[in-house]
Amino acid sequence: MESRFRVLFLITAMISLTGCAATKNLFGFGNEEAPPPSAEPPGQVVDPEVERREIKEPRIDREDFELGAFVGILNIEDFGSDVVYGAKLAYHVTEGFFVEASVGQSEAGLTSFELLSGGARLIEDRTLTYYNLSLGYNILPGEVFIGEGRAYNTNLYLIAGLGSTRFADDDRFSVSYGAGYRFLLTDSVALHLDFRDHLYDIDLFGEEKTVHNLEGTFGVTVFF
Repeated sequence: MESRFRVLFLITAMISLTGCAATKNLFGFGNEEAPPPSAEPPGQVVDPEVERREIKEPRIDREDFELGAFVGILNIEDFGSDVVYGAKLAYHVTEGFFVEASVGQSEAGLTSFELLSGGARLIEDRTLTYYNLSLGYNILPGEVFIGEGRAYNTNLYLIAGLGSTRFADDDRFSVSYGAGYRFLLTDSVALHLDFRDHLYDIDLFGEEKTVHNLEGTFGVTVFF
């Protein structure tokens, strides 16, 4: 009987020692150290290859003056439409504001009364010449892309000013306003598309009234 107790005691002792050794690492009491972290950084997962494209954009030169000429159509109220041509000089005060002086000339046609009367002339000198000093503001600068590798700077601007109109042998105080579109073709050459209204008072028909002379022109300017 005593030998049986000895065998049972030995078996119990062996199981206890084995269990303690097995549970040391399970509950964090083991002597084994974690392997040191790797000194090498992990490799880059994505290796982007972006092909850069060089684009040369025309830009306005450092010169602030702009000189050019224009041609278009001027509708002289009561006297029909004719070709108008002229020149303009602008000074760019800032990137937004510019001051412009312009001169234009056109020829007035016959009125309905002159056509129906069979030869009666209201005026002899039918040349209309205007001089304007205007203030403009670039409201919408942008770019136009032509093809895959060309970009051109553009500007949509508003303009208004005061001046004098010589018509029917008299000088008349005038007001003008409108909008234009500037397309910078090269670093120093620009194309313009302008629409303006010229207003002044006239009394050729017995009663004074304010006339609206609508104008549309195309021009070329050079920065210097």
